[in-house]
Amino acid sequence: MAYPRGFVVGGSSALNNLVYLRGPSDDFNRLASVSGDIGWSWNYMFDYALKSESHVAAWDNTSTVGKINPYVHGDGPILTSITGNISDIDLRVMQTTQQSPTKFPFNLDLNSGNGLGFGWMQSTVGNSVRSSGATAYLTPSLSRPNLDLLVQTQAINLVQANKSSAFTGVQVAKNASDTPITLFANKEVILSAGTVGTPQLLMLSGIGPAPQLQKLGIKTIVNVSDVGQNLQDQPIFFFQNTVTGAQTLSPILNDETALGGAIAQYAASKTGLLASDCLINTIGFLRLPSSSSILKQFGDPSAGPGSPHYQFSFLPIFINNPNQVAPTDGNWMSVSVVLQTPTSRGSITLASASAFDHPLIDPAFLSTPFDIATSIQAVRSLNEFFSTPAWNGFIGGPPLNGVNLTSDSSIESFIRAATVTIKHPVGTAKISKVTDRSGVVGPDLRVKNVSGLRIVDASILPFAVEGFPQAQLYMIAERAADLIKGTYGL
Repeated sequence: MAYPRGFVVGGSSALNNLVYLRGPSDDFNRLASVSGDIGWSWNYMFDYALKSESHVAAWDNTSTVGKINPYVHGDGPILTSITGNISDIDLRVMQTTQQSPTKFPFNLDLNSGNGLGFGWMQSTVGNSVRSSGATAYLTPSLSRPNLDLLVQTQAINLVQANKSSAFTGVQVAKNASDTPITLFANKEVILSAGTVGTPQLLMLSGIGPAPQLQKLGIKTIVNVSDVGQNLQDQPIFFFQNTVTGAQTLSPILNDETALGGAIAQYAASKTGLLASDCLINTIGFLRLPSSSSILKQFGDPSAGPGSPHYQFSFLPIFINNPNQVAPTDGNWMSVSVVLQTPTSRGSITLASASAFDHPLIDPAFLSTPFDIATSIQAVRSLNEFFSTPAWNGFIGGPPLNGVNLTSDSSIESFIRAATVTIKHPVGTAKISKVTDRSGVVGPDLRVKNVSGLRIVDASILPFAVEGFPQAQLYMIAERAADLIKGTYGL
């Protein structure tokens, strides 16, 4: 299974699918409970949401009335917008929320802290271009005399001070044969290498499970069994249908002339199909019913009663599962199904003592009965969604490769064959209370049992997020900046 990483200026925010969804308030309240710090709760973190993001008009000034709540958006550097390319599929999604509001409710703004229902997807697109961590935060600061950006360079080791548990710097190199350069910190090292890179660098530096380090000849400085463990990621798979009576993106993307025209229009004027997110415009988050036998048997792993168990998003194009080849003709739509609250946990372990060797990644997808049962129920819920009148005469037949999906066993077989990563890994350096012996960082994000080292990235999140990680991480980074400044009276 491919497991992409954001090894580029701006990290994954420069490569992702542009989704900006903060998730439910429950997510943050659970983070506050797990860390023992009320400062991570929604009521406190919402200020950082406003500080980090601004909602702006799409390229065609599409009206946002009835599609977002302007009062839950702020004046920050990350720019978001809704699409300027509304499709018939999107309109039918919204019709379904009107026809079946109890089962499939409308949500005016999924960034409001209410994490359930169907709404308009908000993208990190502003002024017709991607808004990323690089464009919003880094580029405007490059002229500062105290900031240097090293490109095509990788952190390979943390520098230990005098054989103690204090860390005072980092070694970097361009490749395995390059001579490392050591950079020293006056106050502390802030590690933001991501859910895969952060535990790898910690273990290479002697912070991690001692038995694992010893096998590779790495001296253990601090034995932290949770480093690289507790990996959670969300499985995703797709259903594809032909549609009738509407134009999707399939004919455009399969026509070199039409696609070339769209590219030329965007290059000339930053308008048209490519000037906003044209793939995911509508999205929905749903819970298992309170009477669900799944919840009665396995319990509820979600962050709270306002949090989803699974998600649907709707795309006017054929998105293939593994071993599928996209057709070159016809009008197609795809629906992604995502398990938002997996209980499966995997790991990141070292393949070698070199930072230039990829670590071993085991997401352990679908390894618990809850994950399988909930994914099956999500498929049945999707079938119910498409049985509403809004879709009559629109969908041209059963999903491709899903004709015989009637029994739980057939649905399970399909899911196992089709599942890939949505690329939302978390948890490999998870946060915990100061008094907890478990976990990797405390509530202030400083690594436990060492000094001079703090982690600010998705690895600190203890559970898979119930929105999308990007929005939460901007909020977390803003608070981390305040924690750092507070530590040193800045």
